[in-house]
Parts: sequence; C-alpha cells; structure tokens
Amino acid sequence: MSEQAFEDLGVAPDPSNEPKVGRVVRPRDAATLILIRRDGAKPRVLMGRRAGGHDFMPDKWVFPGGRIDRSDFRAPFATPLQHEVAARLEKTTSADRARALALTAIRETFEEAGLLLARPAPPRPGVGPWREFMAQGAAADLDALTFIARAVTPPSRHKRFDARFFMAEADRLMSLDRQGDCGELDEIAWVTLENALKLDLPSVTRFILREIPLRLADPHRPAPSLRFLYGRQQLTHL
Repeated sequence: MSEQAFEDLGVAPDPSNEPKVGRVVRPRDAATLILIRRDGAKPRVLMGRRAGGHDFMPDKWVFPGGRIDRSDFRAPFATPLQHEVAARLEKTTSADRARALALTAIRETFEEAGLLLARPAPPRPGVGPWREFMAQGAAADLDALTFIARAVTPPSRHKRFDARFFMAEADRLMSLDRQGDCGELDEIAWVTLENALKLDLPSVTRFILREIPLRLADPHRPAPSLRFLYGRQQLTHL
C-alpha cells in the first residue's frame, strides 16, 4: 500500500451544524491547480485567501480553482494532457470532460491569481471567461499538469464539488508577474509547505498539502480519491 499523506478525516461534519438544503446537493465538477516554485531553499506553493464575505469557506487559505464552465470544453490549448494524466482522469469521467477539467484549473488560476500556465500564441477572440486569457496571447499548456488527487464535498454541505487537483511547476508559467485582478482571493502568497500547514485551511487543502511532498518524491504514485459514504470517509486510489 502507498504511504498516506493525511490523517483520517473521520465522519462527515455533523449535519445539524450545516445549512438545511432540503435535499442532497449534487456535486459540481471543479478543478484546482497547485503551483510549485523551487527557486529558494525549500519548495514553495502558491496559495490565496478567500474573501470573508463568501458563504463557502470564507477567510480560508486555498489553492486557485473553481467549477467547470461550458467554455472549458471548447477552449484552445497548446499542448495535450500527458497520457498518464489523461488515463487517470478517465477512470472517473469522459476524455472530453477530463481535458475540460484541466483547462478549468488553468483558467481559474489566471482569473484568481493572474498567472498564465500557457505557451505564447497569437492573440485571438475568446468565449466567455476565456476572452481575457486568450487576449494575453496565450494558449493553455496542458502538458505541464500532473494529476494528484480527487475529493468530493460531503453530502451535508449546501455547496458541493467533485474537485480534481492538478500540480505544475512554476517555471512552466509564462511569467511570475501577475496580471489582472485576483477575483475571489483577497491575498496571494508563495509559502513553504511547512508554513502553509500553519494557515487557516479547509481540511481538504491540508489533505492535499500533505500529499505534495510525497508526490514530489514519487511523481507516479497513485492519486488518492476521497469522498464520504454513509457519513464516513472513503478512500480509494486512481
């Protein structure tokens, strides 16, 4: 069995403490990107703090990410997904949706952190949230991505996501200089893994942070997949 990156998260949060939604909410597909920067004594990860006014994880430190958009299925890209990455994603979804989720992670990182994981490309008109990305003269670099984990929000939550977590090296960014607004993130910082664990984090972000050093040591280790079934954590690997 592969080494575990996280503690047992136990049972799902007590439903009596959750907003009453009347029915179980179906999780929405979402994607997150973990950027690793290695130009210092220790690897650093890009994190951002969510605004306090949000009804979902206010004031928490997270990785850039968000839910899938219809335009992510049509967005152009400079390079395809690595075969291993595509194969793991396609264990739980279609090839088209797997690629769209990878594009979601890259788009959301640009929208929330102003960073482009992309290759130079001629500027061209874009659709919806891709309009500004493509105006920068960029096309998404899917080859830069590795797939490191999946997590599904517990059924008791009023907002639920089926999130795929990707990782990429910061030296694959077009620039370390941020562009545009930061969207939902109040503050952006490059943080060592040790210091990141000291921040106010959602449990799933802590779970991923503990996976990162294991992934860096063994890029081909199985990707953990976390969900809740009958109120208890269920862990499998992809």
